[in-house]
Amino acid sequence: MADIVIINPRFEKSYWGMEHALPFLGKSSNLPVASLPLLAALTPAEHSVTLIDESIEEIDWDRVARADIVGVTGMSVQRFRMMEIIRELKERGCFVVVGGPWVTVQEDYFEGLADVIFIGEADESWPRFLGEWKQGLHQYRYEQAEKTDMTKVPTPRFDMLKMGRYAFGSLQFSRGCPFQCEFCDIIVTFGRRPRIKTAAQVIAEFEAMYASGQRIVFVVDDNLIGNKKAIKEVLREVVAWQERKGYPLSLFTEASIDLADDPELLDLMTRANFVATFIGIESPSEEAHREAKKFQNVRAGGTLIEKVHRIQEAGLEVWCGMIMGFDSDDATIFDRQIEFIQACRIPFAMTGMLSAIPKTPLHDRLAAEGRLDLGDRPEFGTNVIPLQMTREELLDGYLRVIGDLYDPELYFERTDALFLDPAFDFGITKRKPWWRISLRWWQMEAAHAAMAAGLFGRLMAHVPDAGLRAVYRRHLGRFLKVHRRPGLVFTYVFHMAMHFHVWKLGKEMATRESQLVNSF
Repeated sequence: MADIVIINPRFEKSYWGMEHALPFLGKSSNLPVASLPLLAALTPAEHSVTLIDESIEEIDWDRVARADIVGVTGMSVQRFRMMEIIRELKERGCFVVVGGPWVTVQEDYFEGLADVIFIGEADESWPRFLGEWKQGLHQYRYEQAEKTDMTKVPTPRFDMLKMGRYAFGSLQFSRGCPFQCEFCDIIVTFGRRPRIKTAAQVIAEFEAMYASGQRIVFVVDDNLIGNKKAIKEVLREVVAWQERKGYPLSLFTEASIDLADDPELLDLMTRANFVATFIGIESPSEEAHREAKKFQNVRAGGTLIEKVHRIQEAGLEVWCGMIMGFDSDDATIFDRQIEFIQACRIPFAMTGMLSAIPKTPLHDRLAAEGRLDLGDRPEFGTNVIPLQMTREELLDGYLRVIGDLYDPELYFERTDALFLDPAFDFGITKRKPWWRISLRWWQMEAAHAAMAAGLFGRLMAHVPDAGLRAVYRRHLGRFLKVHRRPGLVFTYVFHMAMHFHVWKLGKEMATRESQLVNSF
Protein backbone atom coordinates (compact mmCIF):
# COMPACT_ATOMS: atom_id res chain seq x y z
CA MET A 1 0.00 0.00 0.00
CA ALA A 2 2.60 2.58 1.06
CA ASP A 3 6.11 3.11 -0.27
CA ILE A 4 8.12 3.89 2.90
CA VAL A 5 11.69 5.14 3.28
CA ILE A 6 13.30 5.34 6.73
CA ILE A 7 16.47 7.40 7.18
CA ASN A 8 19.11 7.37 9.90
CA PRO A 9 21.20 10.57 9.53
CA ARG A 10 24.97 10.53 9.68
CA PHE A 11 26.68 11.38 12.96
CA GLU A 12 29.18 14.13 13.65
CA LYS A 13 32.66 12.84 14.46
CA SER A 14 32.67 11.30 17.91
CA TYR A 15 34.35 8.85 20.25
CA TRP A 16 31.87 6.11 19.36
CA GLY A 17 31.91 6.94 15.67
CA MET A 18 35.44 5.55 15.11
CA GLU A 19 35.75 7.77 12.03
CA HIS A 20 39.56 7.90 12.06
CA ALA A 21 39.85 4.13 12.65
CA LEU A 22 37.27 2.87 10.17
CA PRO A 23 39.42 3.34 7.03
CA PHE A 24 42.02 0.99 8.53
CA LEU A 25 39.27 -1.60 9.03
CA GLY A 26 37.83 -1.17 5.54
CA LYS A 27 34.42 -0.20 6.96
CA SER A 28 32.08 2.76 6.53
CA SER A 29 30.45 2.86 9.97
CA ASN A 30 30.88 1.34 13.42
CA LEU A 31 27.50 -0.40 13.74
CA PRO A 32 23.90 -0.13 12.54
CA VAL A 33 21.37 1.65 14.72
CA ALA A 34 18.84 -0.80 16.11
CA SER A 35 15.81 1.20 14.99
CA LEU A 36 16.13 0.73 11.22
CA PRO A 37 15.91 -3.09 10.95
CA LEU A 38 13.36 -3.24 13.78
CA LEU A 39 11.03 -0.70 12.15
CA ALA A 40 11.26 -2.70 8.93
CA ALA A 41 10.23 -5.84 10.82
CA LEU A 42 7.34 -3.99 12.47
CA THR A 43 5.97 -2.76 9.14
CA PRO A 44 3.01 -4.81 7.84
CA ALA A 45 3.86 -6.86 4.76
CA GLU A 46 1.45 -4.92 2.54
CA HIS A 47 3.86 -1.95 2.62
CA SER A 48 7.30 -1.70 1.03
CA VAL A 49 10.22 -0.39 3.07
CA THR A 50 13.61 0.98 2.07
CA LEU A 51 16.24 1.65 4.76
CA ILE A 52 18.86 4.36 4.32
CA ASP A 53 21.70 4.73 6.81
CA GLU A 54 23.56 7.89 5.87
CA SER A 55 26.57 6.62 7.81
CA ILE A 56 27.27 4.17 4.97
CA GLU A 57 25.52 5.62 1.91
CA GLU A 58 24.38 8.90 0.43
CA ILE A 59 20.71 9.82 0.43
CA ASP A 60 19.14 9.43 -3.02
CA TRP A 61 16.88 12.46 -2.84
CA ASP A 62 15.00 11.64 -6.05
CA ARG A 63 14.22 8.17 -4.72
CA VAL A 64 13.13 9.54 -1.38
CA ALA A 65 10.86 12.14 -2.99
CA ARG A 66 8.86 9.35 -4.65
CA ALA A 67 7.99 7.72 -1.32
CA ASP A 68 4.57 8.01 0.28
CA ILE A 69 6.06 8.24 3.78
CA VAL A 70 9.59 9.23 4.79
CA GLY A 71 10.66 8.46 8.35
CA VAL A 72 13.62 10.12 10.07
CA THR A 73 15.04 8.90 13.36
CA GLY A 74 17.94 10.11 15.44
CA MET A 75 19.61 10.87 18.76
CA SER A 76 20.54 14.23 20.26
CA VAL A 77 23.96 14.24 18.58
CA GLN A 78 22.22 13.81 15.20
CA ARG A 79 19.69 16.60 15.64
CA PHE A 80 21.39 19.16 13.39
CA ARG A 81 21.64 16.74 10.49
CA MET A 82 18.08 15.59 11.19
CA MET A 83 16.93 19.18 10.76
CA GLU A 84 18.82 19.56 7.48
CA ILE A 85 17.31 16.36 6.11
CA ILE A 86 13.77 17.18 7.20
CA ARG A 87 13.92 20.66 5.67
CA GLU A 88 15.14 19.19 2.39
CA LEU A 89 12.35 16.61 2.49
CA LYS A 90 9.69 19.26 3.05
CA GLU A 91 11.03 21.33 0.16
CA ARG A 92 10.51 18.24 -1.99
CA GLY A 93 6.95 17.84 -0.78
CA CYS A 94 7.50 14.71 1.27
CA PHE A 95 5.22 13.41 4.03
CA VAL A 96 7.64 13.27 6.97
CA VAL A 97 7.37 11.30 10.20
CA VAL A 98 9.95 11.69 12.96
CA GLY A 99 10.82 9.43 15.88
CA GLY A 100 13.72 8.43 18.07
CA PRO A 101 15.42 9.59 21.28
CA TRP A 102 15.77 13.28 20.39
CA VAL A 103 12.17 14.09 19.44
CA THR A 104 11.10 12.03 22.47
CA VAL A 105 12.76 14.51 24.83
CA GLN A 106 12.34 17.65 22.68
CA GLU A 107 8.92 17.29 21.11
CA ASP A 108 8.71 20.78 19.60
CA TYR A 109 12.12 20.69 17.90
CA PHE A 110 10.69 19.88 14.45
CA GLU A 111 7.39 21.69 14.93
CA GLY A 112 6.03 23.01 11.66
CA LEU A 113 8.13 20.54 9.66
CA ALA A 114 7.16 17.05 10.83
CA ASP A 115 3.77 15.73 9.75
CA VAL A 116 3.82 13.07 12.49
CA ILE A 117 6.01 12.55 15.56
CA PHE A 118 6.54 9.42 17.65
CA ILE A 119 7.35 9.79 21.34
CA GLY A 120 9.17 6.96 23.09
CA GLU A 121 8.92 3.39 21.89
CA ALA A 122 7.10 2.81 18.60
CA ASP A 123 6.73 -0.98 18.46
CA GLU A 124 2.94 -0.62 18.74
CA SER A 125 2.41 2.98 17.62
CA TRP A 126 4.22 2.57 14.26
CA PRO A 127 1.89 -0.20 12.95
CA ARG A 128 -1.10 1.69 14.41
CA PHE A 129 -0.09 4.85 12.56
CA LEU A 130 0.23 2.95 9.28
CA GLY A 131 -3.28 1.56 9.73
CA GLU A 132 -4.68 5.02 10.42
CA TRP A 133 -2.68 6.59 7.58
CA LYS A 134 -4.21 4.06 5.20
CA GLN A 135 -7.66 5.32 6.22
CA GLY A 136 -6.65 8.99 6.11
CA LEU A 137 -7.17 9.30 9.87
CA HIS A 138 -3.64 9.61 11.21
CA GLN A 139 -2.78 11.79 14.21
CA TYR A 140 0.11 14.24 14.62
CA ARG A 141 1.51 12.76 17.85
CA TYR A 142 1.83 9.08 18.75
CA GLU A 143 2.86 7.73 22.13
CA GLN A 144 2.18 4.24 23.43
CA ALA A 145 0.05 4.04 26.54
CA GLU A 146 2.21 1.18 27.85
CA LYS A 147 5.82 0.16 27.46
CA THR A 148 6.47 -2.48 24.83
CA ASP A 149 6.11 -6.12 25.78
CA MET A 150 9.56 -7.27 24.69
CA THR A 151 8.42 -10.88 24.34
CA LYS A 152 6.40 -9.77 21.29
CA VAL A 153 9.14 -7.87 19.45
CA PRO A 154 9.96 -9.46 16.05
CA THR A 155 13.43 -10.34 14.80
CA PRO A 156 14.91 -7.22 13.14
CA ARG A 157 15.37 -7.30 9.36
CA PHE A 158 19.17 -7.30 9.33
CA ASP A 159 18.94 -8.62 5.77
CA MET A 160 17.69 -5.20 4.65
CA LEU A 161 20.92 -3.47 5.70
CA LYS A 162 24.31 -3.51 3.98
CA MET A 163 25.80 -5.32 6.98
CA GLY A 164 29.22 -5.81 5.40
CA ARG A 165 29.87 -2.06 5.60
CA TYR A 166 29.67 -2.05 9.40
CA ALA A 167 32.55 -2.93 11.73
CA PHE A 168 30.14 -4.65 14.16
CA GLY A 169 26.62 -5.96 14.32
CA SER A 170 24.07 -4.80 16.91
CA LEU A 171 21.12 -6.43 18.63
CA GLN A 172 19.08 -5.92 21.79
CA PHE A 173 18.14 -8.24 24.66
CA SER A 174 16.24 -5.80 26.88
CA ARG A 175 15.11 -2.24 27.55
CA GLY A 176 14.91 -0.24 30.75
CA CYS A 177 17.13 0.29 33.78
CA PRO A 178 16.21 0.00 37.47
CA PHE A 179 18.40 2.91 38.59
CA GLN A 180 17.59 6.61 38.90
CA CYS A 181 20.64 8.56 37.70
CA GLU A 182 19.64 12.22 37.60
CA PHE A 183 21.25 12.97 34.24
CA CYS A 184 20.09 9.90 32.31
CA ASP A 185 17.34 9.91 29.68
CA ILE A 186 17.18 6.11 29.42
CA ILE A 187 14.59 5.85 32.17
CA VAL A 188 12.65 8.69 30.51
CA THR A 189 12.40 6.72 27.26
CA PHE A 190 12.37 3.11 28.47
CA GLY A 191 11.37 3.31 32.12
CA ARG A 192 12.86 1.82 35.28
CA ARG A 193 11.39 -1.67 34.93
CA PRO A 194 13.75 -3.77 32.78
CA ARG A 195 11.87 -5.73 30.13
CA ILE A 196 13.64 -8.62 28.44
CA LYS A 197 13.12 -10.80 25.39
CA THR A 198 12.75 -14.55 25.65
CA ALA A 199 15.76 -16.77 25.09
CA ALA A 200 14.11 -18.04 21.89
CA GLN A 201 13.91 -14.48 20.54
CA VAL A 202 17.53 -13.80 21.38
CA ILE A 203 18.71 -17.02 19.73
CA ALA A 204 16.65 -16.20 16.61
CA GLU A 205 18.42 -12.83 16.43
CA PHE A 206 21.81 -14.51 16.84
CA GLU A 207 20.98 -16.78 13.92
CA ALA A 208 19.92 -13.80 11.80
CA MET A 209 23.05 -11.87 12.78
CA TYR A 210 25.29 -14.82 11.92
CA ALA A 211 23.55 -15.14 8.55
CA SER A 212 24.33 -11.46 7.91
CA GLY A 213 28.06 -12.21 8.05
CA GLN A 214 28.83 -10.28 11.26
CA ARG A 215 30.98 -12.04 13.83
CA ILE A 216 31.44 -9.32 16.48
CA VAL A 217 28.19 -8.01 17.95
CA PHE A 218 27.34 -5.16 20.28
CA VAL A 219 24.40 -5.99 22.55
CA VAL A 220 23.05 -2.45 22.76
CA ASP A 221 21.10 -2.73 26.02
CA ASP A 222 21.73 0.34 28.17
CA ASN A 223 22.13 -2.00 31.13
CA LEU A 224 22.18 -5.68 30.20
CA ILE A 225 22.02 -6.74 33.86
CA GLY A 226 19.12 -4.52 34.95
CA ASN A 227 17.16 -7.69 35.72
CA LYS A 228 19.86 -10.13 36.84
CA LYS A 229 17.60 -13.11 37.42
CA ALA A 230 16.03 -12.87 33.97
CA ILE A 231 19.28 -12.23 32.10
CA LYS A 232 20.92 -15.24 33.71
CA GLU A 233 18.23 -17.48 32.25
CA VAL A 234 18.78 -16.01 28.79
CA LEU A 235 22.56 -16.21 29.12
CA ARG A 236 22.38 -19.92 29.89
CA GLU A 237 20.66 -20.42 26.53
CA VAL A 238 23.21 -18.18 24.82
CA VAL A 239 26.03 -20.28 26.31
CA ALA A 240 24.36 -23.45 24.99
CA TRP A 241 23.91 -21.90 21.51
CA GLN A 242 27.53 -20.75 21.38
CA GLU A 243 28.73 -24.21 22.42
CA ARG A 244 26.59 -25.93 19.77
CA LYS A 245 27.81 -23.57 17.05
CA GLY A 246 31.47 -23.54 18.07
CA TYR A 247 31.40 -20.00 19.46
CA PRO A 248 30.89 -18.09 16.18
CA LEU A 249 30.08 -14.72 17.77
CA SER A 250 32.07 -12.43 20.07
CA LEU A 251 29.87 -10.10 22.11
CA PHE A 252 30.23 -6.82 23.99
CA THR A 253 27.65 -4.79 25.85
CA GLU A 254 26.83 -2.19 28.54
CA ALA A 255 26.30 -2.97 32.21
CA SER A 256 26.31 -1.32 35.63
CA ILE A 257 29.26 -1.65 38.00
CA ASP A 258 27.36 -4.04 40.29
CA LEU A 259 28.27 -6.71 37.74
CA ALA A 260 31.44 -7.00 39.82
CA ASP A 261 29.40 -8.24 42.79
CA ASP A 262 27.90 -11.26 41.00
CA PRO A 263 30.43 -14.03 40.25
CA GLU A 264 27.76 -16.23 38.65
CA LEU A 265 26.80 -13.50 36.21
CA LEU A 266 30.43 -12.81 35.34
CA ASP A 267 30.96 -16.51 34.69
CA LEU A 268 27.88 -16.74 32.46
CA MET A 269 28.91 -13.71 30.44
CA THR A 270 32.41 -14.96 29.74
CA ARG A 271 31.11 -18.45 28.93
CA ALA A 272 28.68 -16.78 26.49
CA ASN A 273 31.78 -15.14 24.95
CA PHE A 274 31.17 -11.59 26.05
CA VAL A 275 34.62 -10.06 25.74
CA ALA A 276 34.01 -6.49 26.95
CA THR A 277 31.49 -4.26 28.68
CA PHE A 278 30.98 -0.52 28.81
CA ILE A 279 30.26 0.77 32.34
CA GLY A 280 29.00 4.19 33.38
CA ILE A 281 31.52 4.89 36.13
CA GLU A 282 31.20 8.68 35.68
CA SER A 283 33.50 9.92 38.44
CA PRO A 284 36.09 8.95 41.05
CA SER A 285 34.11 11.15 43.47
CA GLU A 286 31.63 9.49 45.83
CA GLU A 287 30.08 12.91 46.41
CA ALA A 288 29.34 13.23 42.69
CA HIS A 289 27.67 9.81 42.59
CA ARG A 290 25.41 10.66 45.52
CA GLU A 291 24.57 14.02 44.02
CA ALA A 292 23.57 12.32 40.74
CA LYS A 293 21.66 9.58 42.59
CA LYS A 294 23.94 6.95 41.04
CA PHE A 295 23.86 4.95 44.25
CA GLN A 296 24.82 1.66 42.58
CA ASN A 297 28.34 3.11 42.25
CA VAL A 298 28.78 3.65 45.98
CA ARG A 299 27.50 0.34 47.31
CA ALA A 300 29.62 -1.82 49.58
CA GLY A 301 31.87 -4.45 48.07
CA GLY A 302 35.10 -2.60 47.48
CA THR A 303 36.26 0.55 45.76
CA LEU A 304 35.37 1.34 42.15
CA ILE A 305 38.92 0.47 41.14
CA GLU A 306 38.69 -2.90 42.89
CA LYS A 307 35.37 -3.63 41.17
CA VAL A 308 36.76 -2.78 37.75
CA HIS A 309 39.71 -5.09 38.39
CA ARG A 310 37.37 -7.93 39.41
CA ILE A 311 35.48 -7.61 36.14
CA GLN A 312 38.73 -7.55 34.15
CA GLU A 313 40.13 -10.55 36.02
CA ALA A 314 36.95 -12.49 35.29
CA GLY A 315 37.58 -12.11 31.55
CA LEU A 316 35.81 -8.92 30.46
CA GLU A 317 37.61 -5.84 29.24
CA VAL A 318 36.09 -2.67 30.68
CA TRP A 319 35.38 0.48 28.69
CA CYS A 320 33.76 3.31 30.62
CA GLY A 321 31.93 6.61 30.57
CA MET A 322 33.28 9.47 32.68
CA ILE A 323 31.72 12.87 33.41
CA MET A 324 33.13 16.18 34.63
CA GLY A 325 31.10 19.16 35.81
CA PHE A 326 28.99 17.80 38.66
CA ASP A 327 28.06 20.41 41.27
CA SER A 328 30.61 18.93 43.66
CA ASP A 329 33.41 19.06 41.07
CA ASP A 330 36.05 21.76 41.32
CA ALA A 331 39.20 22.22 39.24
CA THR A 332 40.89 19.24 40.94
CA ILE A 333 38.54 16.81 39.19
CA PHE A 334 40.59 16.79 35.98
CA ASP A 335 43.73 15.30 37.49
CA ARG A 336 41.63 12.96 39.62
CA GLN A 337 39.90 11.62 36.50
CA ILE A 338 43.22 10.90 34.81
CA GLU A 339 44.69 9.21 37.89
CA PHE A 340 41.56 7.10 38.30
CA ILE A 341 41.49 5.85 34.70
CA GLN A 342 45.18 4.98 34.88
CA ALA A 343 44.67 3.04 38.10
CA CYS A 344 41.70 1.18 36.62
CA ARG A 345 43.72 0.04 33.57
CA ILE A 346 40.86 1.09 31.29
CA PRO A 347 42.13 1.78 27.76
CA PHE A 348 39.05 3.65 26.56
CA ALA A 349 37.16 6.17 28.67
CA MET A 350 34.39 8.12 26.95
CA THR A 351 35.11 11.33 28.81
CA GLY A 352 32.59 14.16 28.66
CA MET A 353 31.17 17.19 30.36
CA LEU A 354 27.92 16.90 32.28
CA SER A 355 25.00 17.66 29.97
CA ALA A 356 21.35 18.16 30.87
CA ILE A 357 18.99 16.32 28.51
CA PRO A 358 15.41 17.63 28.35
CA LYS A 359 12.85 15.75 30.48
CA THR A 360 15.53 14.42 32.85
CA PRO A 361 15.51 15.35 36.55
CA LEU A 362 18.85 17.14 36.03
CA HIS A 363 17.38 19.35 33.32
CA ASP A 364 14.39 20.21 35.49
CA ARG A 365 16.60 21.06 38.47
CA LEU A 366 19.07 23.22 36.57
CA ALA A 367 16.29 25.01 34.71
CA ALA A 368 14.74 25.93 38.06
CA GLU A 369 18.15 27.18 39.23
CA GLY A 370 18.74 29.23 36.08
CA ARG A 371 21.85 27.20 35.21
CA LEU A 372 21.14 26.13 31.65
CA ASP A 373 22.54 27.47 28.39
CA LEU A 374 19.44 27.41 26.22
CA GLY A 375 21.30 27.68 22.91
CA ASP A 376 20.89 24.76 20.52
CA ARG A 377 24.66 24.52 20.05
CA PRO A 378 26.17 25.78 23.33
CA GLU A 379 29.37 27.79 22.97
CA PHE A 380 31.21 25.75 25.59
CA GLY A 381 30.09 22.31 24.47
CA THR A 382 27.50 21.69 27.19
CA ASN A 383 24.27 23.35 28.28
CA VAL A 384 25.20 23.00 31.97
CA ILE A 385 26.57 26.04 33.82
CA PRO A 386 28.89 24.51 36.46
CA LEU A 387 28.81 25.52 40.11
CA GLN A 388 32.44 25.52 41.24
CA MET A 389 34.30 26.60 38.12
CA THR A 390 33.74 28.80 35.11
CA ARG A 391 32.50 27.37 31.85
CA GLU A 392 35.88 28.15 30.29
CA GLU A 393 37.63 26.22 33.05
CA LEU A 394 35.37 23.21 32.54
CA LEU A 395 35.92 23.17 28.77
CA ASP A 396 39.67 23.68 29.06
CA GLY A 397 39.92 20.95 31.67
CA TYR A 398 37.83 18.59 29.55
CA LEU A 399 40.07 19.07 26.53
CA ARG A 400 43.18 18.64 28.68
CA VAL A 401 41.90 15.35 30.09
CA ILE A 402 41.26 14.05 26.58
CA GLY A 403 44.73 15.11 25.45
CA ASP A 404 46.44 13.58 28.47
CA LEU A 405 44.50 10.31 28.51
CA TYR A 406 45.32 9.60 24.88
CA ASP A 407 48.90 10.78 25.03
CA PRO A 408 50.65 7.62 23.78
CA GLU A 409 52.72 7.22 26.94
CA LEU A 410 49.77 7.33 29.33
CA TYR A 411 47.54 5.33 27.00
CA PHE A 412 49.96 2.42 26.67
CA GLU A 413 50.90 2.58 30.33
CA ARG A 414 47.37 1.61 31.37
CA THR A 415 46.63 -0.60 28.34
CA ASP A 416 49.80 -2.66 28.80
CA ALA A 417 49.19 -2.90 32.55
CA LEU A 418 46.11 -4.91 31.54
CA PHE A 419 47.14 -6.68 28.33
CA LEU A 420 50.71 -7.63 29.23
CA ASP A 421 49.65 -9.69 32.23
CA PRO A 422 50.46 -13.26 31.09
CA ALA A 423 47.12 -14.40 32.55
CA PHE A 424 45.12 -11.84 30.59
CA ASP A 425 42.48 -13.07 28.17
CA PHE A 426 38.76 -12.56 27.76
CA GLY A 427 35.50 -14.29 26.92
CA ILE A 428 35.49 -18.04 26.43
CA THR A 429 39.28 -18.11 26.00
CA LYS A 430 39.53 -17.05 29.64
CA ARG A 431 37.72 -20.27 30.50
CA LYS A 432 39.42 -22.81 28.22
CA PRO A 433 42.40 -22.97 25.83
CA TRP A 434 41.42 -21.70 22.39
CA TRP A 435 42.66 -24.83 20.61
CA ARG A 436 40.15 -26.92 22.58
CA ILE A 437 37.07 -24.81 21.82
CA SER A 438 36.08 -25.97 18.33
CA LEU A 439 37.27 -26.46 14.76
CA ARG A 440 35.53 -23.21 13.92
CA TRP A 441 37.68 -21.46 16.52
CA TRP A 442 40.85 -22.72 14.78
CA GLN A 443 39.52 -21.20 11.57
CA MET A 444 38.74 -17.91 13.32
CA GLU A 445 42.20 -17.73 14.85
CA ALA A 446 43.74 -18.18 11.41
CA ALA A 447 41.53 -15.38 10.12
CA HIS A 448 42.51 -13.19 13.07
CA ALA A 449 46.20 -13.68 12.26
CA ALA A 450 45.62 -12.36 8.75
CA MET A 451 43.41 -9.53 10.04
CA ALA A 452 46.00 -8.46 12.62
CA ALA A 453 48.78 -8.40 10.03
CA GLY A 454 46.64 -6.47 7.56
CA LEU A 455 45.44 -3.93 10.12
CA PHE A 456 48.93 -3.31 11.48
CA GLY A 457 50.28 -2.94 7.95
CA ARG A 458 47.66 -0.31 7.15
CA LEU A 459 48.49 1.57 10.35
CA MET A 460 52.16 1.60 9.42
CA ALA A 461 51.35 2.76 5.90
CA HIS A 462 48.80 5.43 6.68
CA VAL A 463 49.29 6.86 10.19
CA PRO A 464 50.97 10.15 9.22
CA ASP A 465 52.90 10.71 12.47
CA ALA A 466 56.22 8.82 12.30
CA GLY A 467 56.70 9.05 16.05
CA LEU A 468 53.31 7.46 16.67
CA ARG A 469 54.08 4.66 14.21
CA ALA A 470 57.27 3.96 16.13
CA VAL A 471 55.33 3.80 19.39
CA TYR A 472 52.93 1.27 17.87
CA ARG A 473 55.79 -0.90 16.59
CA ARG A 474 57.56 -0.86 19.93
CA HIS A 475 54.49 -1.79 21.94
CA LEU A 476 53.40 -4.54 19.55
CA GLY A 477 56.87 -6.06 19.89
CA ARG A 478 56.53 -6.05 23.67
CA PHE A 479 53.05 -7.56 23.44
CA LEU A 480 54.20 -10.41 21.20
CA LYS A 481 56.77 -11.44 23.81
CA VAL A 482 53.88 -12.18 26.18
CA HIS A 483 50.92 -13.23 24.00
CA ARG A 484 50.75 -15.10 20.71
CA ARG A 485 47.07 -16.02 20.36
CA PRO A 486 46.07 -14.44 17.02
CA GLY A 487 42.69 -13.22 18.28
CA LEU A 488 44.35 -11.42 21.18
CA VAL A 489 46.98 -9.94 18.85
CA PHE A 490 44.23 -8.60 16.58
CA THR A 491 42.47 -7.08 19.59
CA TYR A 492 45.67 -5.33 20.65
CA VAL A 493 46.23 -3.94 17.16
CA PHE A 494 42.60 -2.83 17.07
CA HIS A 495 43.30 -0.90 20.26
CA MET A 496 46.05 0.89 18.36
CA ALA A 497 43.61 1.86 15.61
CA MET A 498 41.15 3.10 18.22
CA HIS A 499 43.91 5.00 19.97
CA PHE A 500 44.74 6.77 16.72
CA HIS A 501 41.08 7.68 16.28
CA VAL A 502 40.68 9.23 19.73
CA TRP A 503 44.16 10.80 19.69
CA LYS A 504 43.44 12.54 16.38
CA LEU A 505 39.90 13.51 17.36
CA GLY A 506 41.15 15.07 20.58
CA LYS A 507 43.71 17.14 18.69
CA GLU A 508 41.08 18.30 16.20
CA MET A 509 38.74 19.32 19.00
CA ALA A 510 41.48 21.16 20.89
CA THR A 511 42.37 23.21 17.80
CA ARG A 512 38.73 23.51 16.66
CA GLU A 513 39.52 21.70 13.40
CA SER A 514 36.56 19.48 14.26
CA GLN A 515 33.19 20.47 15.68
CA LEU A 516 33.27 20.27 19.48
CA VAL A 517 31.18 17.24 20.41
CA ASN A 518 30.68 16.67 24.13
CA SER A 519 31.30 13.08 25.24
CA PHE A 520 33.10 12.69 21.92
